[in-house]
Amino acid sequence: MAAALGHTQSLHTNALDEALALPTDFSARIARNTQIYLQEETDICKAVDPWAGSYYVESLTNEIAHKAWGHIMEIERLGGMAKAIELGIPKMRIEEAAAKTQAKIDSGVQTIVGTNKYRPESEETLETLEVDNTAVRDSQVKRLEILHRDRNEADCQSALDAITECVKSGKGNLLDLAVEAAAKRASLGEISYACEKIVGRYIAVVHTISGVYSSEYKPDEEYNEAKALVARFAEKEGRQPRIMIAKMGQDGHDRGAKVVSTGYADIGFDVDIGPLFQTPEEAARQAVENDVHVLGVSSLAAGHKTLVPQVISELKRLGREDILVIAGGVIPPHDYQFLYDAGVAAIFGPGTSVSKAARQILEILLHSFE
Repeated sequence: MAAALGHTQSLHTNALDEALALPTDFSARIARNTQIYLQEETDICKAVDPWAGSYYVESLTNEIAHKAWGHIMEIERLGGMAKAIELGIPKMRIEEAAAKTQAKIDSGVQTIVGTNKYRPESEETLETLEVDNTAVRDSQVKRLEILHRDRNEADCQSALDAITECVKSGKGNLLDLAVEAAAKRASLGEISYACEKIVGRYIAVVHTISGVYSSEYKPDEEYNEAKALVARFAEKEGRQPRIMIAKMGQDGHDRGAKVVSTGYADIGFDVDIGPLFQTPEEAARQAVENDVHVLGVSSLAAGHKTLVPQVISELKRLGREDILVIAGGVIPPHDYQFLYDAGVAAIFGPGTSVSKAARQILEILLHSFE
């Protein structure tokens, strides 16, 4: 309702179980019907500006407009949005804001009902959607094989070559050529690679932001305990605990990974962040090369039952099964035992504070050295 009253251009209501898994048909229907209810039964769509004249809302509107203008001016000083993206500024600003909010939630300054306040003594287990990630991948590979078999290969390759030539020469309409290649049954990966041959693949600038989480966190016993355990570990091991946060598969949701990375860094960890869309082999190799103590897998796209066992297997193949593997994100509770059996040391679901997770990781690490 707040979004509708605020003149939103696009509205999506998340399903009630999306913090645990991909939505079921039942929960998706409730989410959809919430939107329909607002549209059809409340009459809020019949007023152009329902809050017009409200001093409270008008003052907030004025405040956000001026703050937005500050960001616009920052981008202009950098030379425009393309330059700002190249420098990683928009992502960094979003991650700073997210880290501040998470710190306030973790320390109880900002209330989230059911997460850090008014939690039920016991929670009923929700029936969640089960996704066989391996079967999905196998199905997609089969579809690609059929695509390659049934298309006119010469016409398709000619369309892809035209894209490469356009990128190389700078002459022509790249979008038009991409649409033409798709019509000739080229896959998205092939269209992308036709450009990559000349300009390479874009790699986002990754910043580990320090000081943001701790600046907003109201120190408590858990936070202080985590920092004390870091100091104890460093004294015992001769260096700070080192953790790598990995995003594997086709999971492009990295805000949570960046937030916990910032929190761990402020508690005292040395933090490495892997790029998006890594394979388990790439993630394991980076963890080994960086000599980390912990590999944290962030999963929000139902790939954990496939990707996590694969990365554990790869670490063993590289002779580094001593690297602790933890998992976090949207992982249904009924999948926890599967991951524990695969070798995962700890799992942190939605609502877990960074301090609590850090303390548990350090306790496991210290125990392994005893």
